[in-house]
Amino acid sequence: MSDGDQYRLPTNVKPIHYELTIKTDLEKLDFRGLVKISLDVKTETSSITFNSTGLELTRASLYSDALKVEQPLTNPTIDDAQQRVTYQLTDKLPPNSEAEFKVFFSGTLSEEITAYFKSSWVDKGKTKHYALTQFAPTSARRAFPCWDEPLLKATFSVSMISRANTVNLSNMPVESEHPLTPGLMLDIEIDEVLLAGTQNEEWKVAKYKKTPLMSSYLVAFANGEFGYLESSVVMPLSGKTLPLRVYATKDVISQAQFALDVKKAVLPLYEEIFDVEYPLPKLDTFVSHDLDGAMENWGLIVGGMNDLLIDPKRASVQGKKLAAWMECHEIAHMWFGNITTMEWWNYIYLNEGPSFSFSRVFPEWRVNTEFTVKHLSGALTLDAKFSSHPIEVDIPDANHVVEIFDALSYSKAASVLRMLSSYVGEEKFLKGVSLYLKKNLFANTRTHDLWEGISEMGFPVITVTEEADRKGIVVRQDRFLETGPAELRIMRRSVVDNGAILQERDNFFPLDTSKPFKLNSGTNGVYRVLYTPERLAQIAAEAATENSMFSLDDRLGLVLDAMAISRAGLTKLSSALTLVELWRNEKECYLVWQGIADSLDILVSTWWEHPDVTEKLNTFRRSLFVPLVAKLGYDYPEGEAPDKALLRQLAIAQASSAGDEGVNAELKSRFQYYLETGDDSKVPAESQGDIFAAAVKYGGRKEYEAMVKICDGPKTTQEKISSVRGLSSAQDESLLKETFEFISNKARNPDIIQLCRWLPKNDKARRLLTKYVQGQYDILYNRFIDGFLFGTIIRVSKE
Repeated sequence: MSDGDQYRLPTNVKPIHYELTIKTDLEKLDFRGLVKISLDVKTETSSITFNSTGLELTRASLYSDALKVEQPLTNPTIDDAQQRVTYQLTDKLPPNSEAEFKVFFSGTLSEEITAYFKSSWVDKGKTKHYALTQFAPTSARRAFPCWDEPLLKATFSVSMISRANTVNLSNMPVESEHPLTPGLMLDIEIDEVLLAGTQNEEWKVAKYKKTPLMSSYLVAFANGEFGYLESSVVMPLSGKTLPLRVYATKDVISQAQFALDVKKAVLPLYEEIFDVEYPLPKLDTFVSHDLDGAMENWGLIVGGMNDLLIDPKRASVQGKKLAAWMECHEIAHMWFGNITTMEWWNYIYLNEGPSFSFSRVFPEWRVNTEFTVKHLSGALTLDAKFSSHPIEVDIPDANHVVEIFDALSYSKAASVLRMLSSYVGEEKFLKGVSLYLKKNLFANTRTHDLWEGISEMGFPVITVTEEADRKGIVVRQDRFLETGPAELRIMRRSVVDNGAILQERDNFFPLDTSKPFKLNSGTNGVYRVLYTPERLAQIAAEAATENSMFSLDDRLGLVLDAMAISRAGLTKLSSALTLVELWRNEKECYLVWQGIADSLDILVSTWWEHPDVTEKLNTFRRSLFVPLVAKLGYDYPEGEAPDKALLRQLAIAQASSAGDEGVNAELKSRFQYYLETGDDSKVPAESQGDIFAAAVKYGGRKEYEAMVKICDGPKTTQEKISSVRGLSSAQDESLLKETFEFISNKARNPDIIQLCRWLPKNDKARRLLTKYVQGQYDILYNRFIDGFLFGTIIRVSKE
């Protein structure tokens, strides 16, 4: 037995098909069900073991096609640690036969945002509930007994029993839907067990079409009073017209049009790029009040309001970019992850990396360049820590899989794919991706199925030494750590510089160093580059010229590398700041300014307990960004270029954060006007968060209580996000105490995540957040159990 076998289900049987019937009661807030699972018996079998936890299992039986006998199953053995149940069989099942396992179960709709959980909304002053699933990575077993491992793909036929005034959703389209009447199910056991208590009430049953082969974590269903927006699209390969819908509760469905439009634009594009037909007959999206992020359930994407809803009258560019990216990412998963699924959680990057790489469908937003700031830089920052891990991580115990849902599994994997695409050429790369998908349709994959050798931990820093006498440069690669030099880990990466390949620890390359040069052209490589201060200054000066040979992506890479390398102590900070000083007249794109701002933010955050240092850094920030505010102003003309709007917002945010009195006075006055008149015309959507934060930071209880009121009844989803940011900005400890009470008593899960992202940016709240998370650890852990977000809370509370 290998080390991982103890954490994997036995291989004596394999599920083939599930017939799942779920009855949801939104008044009692519970559910019950029956699952019939067709099994392929691989070897002689005297017991069956499957995943189940948190459910009450009642009547169970197993019918063998070979024995023609149905065995009642009793006295199960429960393994709580591995979330398994085992039934012993009185009659052994012969090998190479089929059987049907049947079990009734019941459970309570989860309080946590996992498994089959309950959520609430307010309709005309009345609180109503709906139910929704979130199974990834290992929570399907909390909603129905199953073989809950990604390799054990099967087909699913789902039936949902619900109150007549509700809407049911699942992965596939409805095959039939009828009012529930006695005998309708044509199954005496279902009538007895599932339909008890429905005789004097109006219920209905919806049956859904059979799914393709899929992993259990991709099964999804929902029940509640939902509205929807709909459209359709003609798919380029099949020529079929595919119905598209976005569902949400009636109070917010009007803000879902943008997500629907993105889906309509993106789905056929991906089918064409991958050259593989989208295999399902529909694609829905459901927007939840309680989710943060989104999940790629096949045919039924689910996501949070903060991530997917856009008020058409008050939409910021950043809000649109987030919603578009979220839909693009999840739709890419319809191929990467759903059609082709990783064999085990070790290979999660095979799902996540490609879905990042192809989420680029809005050229006016320069998404490819933004990738460098948002993903490549973030991945390299995390990878520079001693706590880094390989892209491919050995996770024998699925209970720990959430620990690797981080920027390495997502962003670094995508960055390596992007580097490979740049090296071999996009056309060849996409052809290879298409062949990978076609070869593994409805199957499971490992690393070698895409390519080998990308899973080594860490990334190199490329040191460039000029040798005038030899007329060239020596390029050396070492592992990069934010804390400076450490034990060498020899890398074998393809480093592209006009066709040059670095395959050893160091190599000499002939080069005319009297002319400008730069390694990592286009910033596609997953590594940092360390130049001498003199060479960096020369490159920076060339990059600052009007007709520079260096592209926007090159300039962005230079500033991010210089800042990261100086933070690691490999060069003086003054060298990086000199580069920034040379670029204070940057005009082409806000993304270079974004890279500068992000790097300065990290520096200020690092030195937050040394006000003498942070004030010098803030003085430098003000010198850069206050002139931009003066030039660009505070208002956002309709129809202006996205770059200009984004640069204005960034400049205002940086100037305010750096403590500029004039900028903050303007932001405070705009909030005051909103409070006095109710007119939010002076609070543009782009700068709303900055205005709310400044109002509370430089105000007092009056502003704080106004923010609480806005948070309780926001006009839009974005206003809710901005108000939560405002609550995070208080400087008075008594007000911050109320913010933490809000987390404990009122905040929904997305609010908590937003608060935990903003509180560390407030010097007065950082230690308070750490103490709060320590004191509330068990409560927070249980609230976010089996979710991806608890790790975010822990990480930010330590920063």
